[in-house]
Amino acid sequence: MAFALAILVSVSLHEAGHLITAKRFGMRVTQYFVGYGPTIFSWRRGGTEYGLKAIPLGGFCKIVGMTPADDDVAPADQHRVMWRFPVWKRTVVMASGVTMQFLLAIVGLWFAAAFVGVPNLDYPQTQAELAAQPAAIVVGDCVTADAVRACAPTDPVSPAKSAGLRDGDVLTAVNGVPIATYADMLRVIRQTTPGPASVAYTRDGQPGTVRVDLSAVRRAPLDNPTGPVGTVAALGVGLHVSAPREVTFGPIGAFGATVEYSGWMAGQTYEAAKRIPSKVPALWRSITGAERDPDTPVSVVGVSLLGGEAASLGLWSTVLMIFIGLNVFMGFFNLLPLLPLDGGHIAIAWFERARSWVAARLGRPDPGRVDYLKMMPLTYAVILIGGAFTLLTVTADVVNPITIR
Repeated sequence: MAFALAILVSVSLHEAGHLITAKRFGMRVTQYFVGYGPTIFSWRRGGTEYGLKAIPLGGFCKIVGMTPADDDVAPADQHRVMWRFPVWKRTVVMASGVTMQFLLAIVGLWFAAAFVGVPNLDYPQTQAELAAQPAAIVVGDCVTADAVRACAPTDPVSPAKSAGLRDGDVLTAVNGVPIATYADMLRVIRQTTPGPASVAYTRDGQPGTVRVDLSAVRRAPLDNPTGPVGTVAALGVGLHVSAPREVTFGPIGAFGATVEYSGWMAGQTYEAAKRIPSKVPALWRSITGAERDPDTPVSVVGVSLLGGEAASLGLWSTVLMIFIGLNVFMGFFNLLPLLPLDGGHIAIAWFERARSWVAARLGRPDPGRVDYLKMMPLTYAVILIGGAFTLLTVTADVVNPITIR
């Protein structure tokens, strides 16, 4: 609930950005509401009605005459309609919403970097980066015969544990075959016959050797996790990464870190956005019974569930990063040059300005404003696609949500 409230505050501040700049420039703003649906309460001040509505799924700011096609403008407000103002003022007003969300993200990043923790960018993130790490190990309690799952009382003790290997030991060879990386370790052990084997390692800089009894397990190939299962050897260890997953920088160092992490967040958002079209089929399959891919898109419902779950587990850095990431994504999404998004209004305003400039240089009449009515089919298409995608993600988040555990 608290995380959902934080999202509502974020959306409300987005609309507050439009409100403040529009009123500052003298545009007519008739309403500013948090939520949708029936009005719970409201008051008037400075010609604007402020209030709270019953459905807490966003908010809105009504600026009179955003386009020349608006026909609900009172005669007394004609001189204050938004479309009559200079293009730079309209741009500031339309961009102020996402600016508020970017500012929220920046402040959140500074706070996280200073006090709570942000992801360590030196920590290996991808499977390729993990595979390239030195073969430092975490010793498991057991080995499972046919699947990677939690240990059961009937599962045999991990060969590594039985042989006396410890967390942090770095394996250097198996039966004399040298090992340089964690990927080498997996490959060499898989290629070794189950049973007795000699494992060389270093511990605190000192070399050592132990005899182990490699277990026989059934696993899919390393390069094809969905491929045919076969019998291979297992040592019963995982990867030990010495670098911390999260780091803090202190109040002063956090300023520089915020700049670095802002660029990192922008890149992460761009990469995630590129993957969305390819993830739609997996999203649909998760609704129809397949396992939910944790890399599939989530709705505001899913974000709220993830944030609430992280908070219940005390993972406050995760809570902050989810909130920051949401604001960054919503900011960039609203800047897309498509109606009815803020970016669509900005793009049209500057298109009109450029078209008028070209006409003036060519000695031709000013072509005037863009006919928004002719753009309605495209606008409706954007709304339809966006609505369908939202419905799909909300359904997946209700039927088969992504969880942290």
